[in-house]
Amino acid sequence: MVLRELTALRGVSGNEAAVRDYILERIRPLADVRIDRMGNLIAHKKGTEGARHVVLCAHMDEVGLMVTGIDDKGYLTYDTCGGIDPRVIVSKRVLVGEKAVPGVIGAKPIHLQSRSEFESVMKHDSLVIDIGAKDKADAERQVNKGDFVSFDSEWVEFGAGMVKAKALDDRSGCAILMAILENTYPCDLTCAFTVQEEVGTRGAQTVMEHIENVTCAIVLEGTTANDLGDVPEHLRVCAPGKGVAISMMDNSSLSHEPLWRALRALARKEDIPWQMKSYVSGGNDAGRLQRERGAVATAVLNVPCRYIHSPSSVASLADVDAAYRLVNAFLASNADFQEG
Repeated sequence: MVLRELTALRGVSGNEAAVRDYILERIRPLADVRIDRMGNLIAHKKGTEGARHVVLCAHMDEVGLMVTGIDDKGYLTYDTCGGIDPRVIVSKRVLVGEKAVPGVIGAKPIHLQSRSEFESVMKHDSLVIDIGAKDKADAERQVNKGDFVSFDSEWVEFGAGMVKAKALDDRSGCAILMAILENTYPCDLTCAFTVQEEVGTRGAQTVMEHIENVTCAIVLEGTTANDLGDVPEHLRVCAPGKGVAISMMDNSSLSHEPLWRALRALARKEDIPWQMKSYVSGGNDAGRLQRERGAVATAVLNVPCRYIHSPSSVASLADVDAAYRLVNAFLASNADFQEG
């Protein structure tokens, strides 16, 4: 399964080469491809009619860490690449640097914590990466400052079509774009696999520079699902297993209303499971794309992910399929979305 293989790849923001190489190898026969100076992978495919030019976008990077120092005992200090809750990574396995040196996120044992420490949330600067080194010199033989650190997390399918893995945000979007490129549509199609989304949507800032005559853009993204316990319905954002989540608004963009309404109408028409995001949360490449080229009509389709930005995010494979089906139907229809 492509998505399983994508989530296994190590691609922390700024270090997406392994993900890009994997995708490039598989899409090169399907489209005209190029890599820009930021590292974005851009694939263009002519349509049979060319009445529209649709841009699809998904980011290749995942949240992770970067080594910032090595102490005398051989423990590694780090900074984050992307937004990571320190509570979800304590005692989790990681892989450090090009050699994939195994390590564990270490914290002060609960038995030795003061009451104030126990009752407060741990901060990243109180955690270390333990690679089992004897001392600083031993650690320095294995890793370097500036090494990227990724979560070491296995793909597990469980329950009612659910999957647990790292990097579902946004390898799910990448898998959808790869599948879309296997088809030919009436419209011209550009698929942009972007870099550094998790550290400020930096790749998307440059990706539109050489893409012309764009009708609209659709971002495929993994998004926060908060359907837990006693969380009120209106704060749950979306829920895995209920279909592709159509976004009206997030912290980076307002989706173009005629476009998201057209997508919703198409989902209804084609009997594709869908839901609307019920709470404003997160941000993504859409905030950059819609402000380029004199403004581009942009919408966001999301795969709901529980425990996002952690080693164990959870999503529904049926939702990934629903997102693919909706994009496929939109491209195949070649209708003017203003009519939606």
